[in-house]
Amino acid sequence: MSPSSSKTSLKTRERLSEVRYEIRGELARRARELEAQGRSLIKLNIGNPGAFGFRAPAHLQRAIVDGIDQTDPYTHQQGLPAAREAVAAHYKARGTPNATPERVFLGNGVSELIDLSLRALLNPGDEVLLPSPDYPLWSAATILNDGRPVYYRCLPENGFLPDPDEIEALVSSRTRALVLINPNNPTGANYPRELIERIVAIAARHNLLLLCDEIYDSILYDGAVFQPVAPLAGEVPCLSFGGLSKVHRACGWRVGWAVLSGDPLAIGEFHHAMDLLGALRLCANVPGQFAVEAALHGDNTIDALCAPGGRLYEARRAVVESVAASRHLELVAPAGALYAFPAVTGAALEGGFDDHRFALELLETENVLVVPGSSFNVPYRNHFRVTLLPQPDELREVFRRIERVLDRRVGRDAGDGTVRAALG
Repeated sequence: MSPSSSKTSLKTRERLSEVRYEIRGELARRARELEAQGRSLIKLNIGNPGAFGFRAPAHLQRAIVDGIDQTDPYTHQQGLPAAREAVAAHYKARGTPNATPERVFLGNGVSELIDLSLRALLNPGDEVLLPSPDYPLWSAATILNDGRPVYYRCLPENGFLPDPDEIEALVSSRTRALVLINPNNPTGANYPRELIERIVAIAARHNLLLLCDEIYDSILYDGAVFQPVAPLAGEVPCLSFGGLSKVHRACGWRVGWAVLSGDPLAIGEFHHAMDLLGALRLCANVPGQFAVEAALHGDNTIDALCAPGGRLYEARRAVVESVAASRHLELVAPAGALYAFPAVTGAALEGGFDDHRFALELLETENVLVVPGSSFNVPYRNHFRVTLLPQPDELREVFRRIERVLDRRVGRDAGDGTVRAALG
């Protein structure tokens, strides 16, 4: 017997089997294999502006260059003082109560801060109310911090907006937090003030922490207005997340922040827990923090991209018009963020439709990579997500290819029906 044959494989954490992240999962691995074979793919699975030719604004780049000689040491675990002051001033200006630098945490992207916040909050078996569909990192971080995701529905027939009565009916004695993703990934829904006020009232009645993922807060279309949660939450504990990755097109810099607001007595212990966990990882990426003040208090570079004639607006228009012209698709037009979440409908659903098989066929036959809708923790399997970052003409071509796949599917099903009828 060889030495290796007697060894057992290393065991991994059991709860990893509950985690899904198809955005970079099996289909993305297959895409890399096809690229290695020489295939040219259109990859719409990740909202990564730099991969589509966007650049972080020049004044943010200059801020990092100007500060680079100060970036060698660790900084405070909550972040550079000047960066925290800039974040606090920005949130104070939009009405966040008690927005001070002491309540600001800088992290390696919002992703790290989501994980830290849930690790600071949850005991085994505690529940977190999450939207369905959600950005799957929220579910994964809940599970890996020994919590239990409980999903409230954001149905397409309601514009992907949640029903507050349904949210409240899901609250139990183990519920600790309520997550809002606004503007929403993957649907592009933008929550109105009245809806947020009702959700805040639920958190107040049940002593829940509001976790508000607002990373797309300035990416809005057709006059949509963003309503931050913290000003409406007042004394209700609230953690608001933002960063440089989307609005400022600097994903690779890994700069995110979280702003803690609410009654000081209610949030004190949680604040100390976040500070401790931040200290254990020493500090966040330092160079990128020098761009925070320039981003939040410098020139606005996102509005023009989202206005008619701007690249994001025209990309969204290309998707909306392509779906409107399709025989097989429907879409709730995104009001914000960088994605669309079309639904396959009609004859294309006959005989059973599986979003993963559809996405795999689209990849294998048409060289287009999308994310199956079920990856976002929904019970239905007839949606898929695309990013709005490619050029508008490229998105029109993508939807021509999608239409070909669905046309072939309808043709196959019709042929199968003819055969079945003849045999019957």
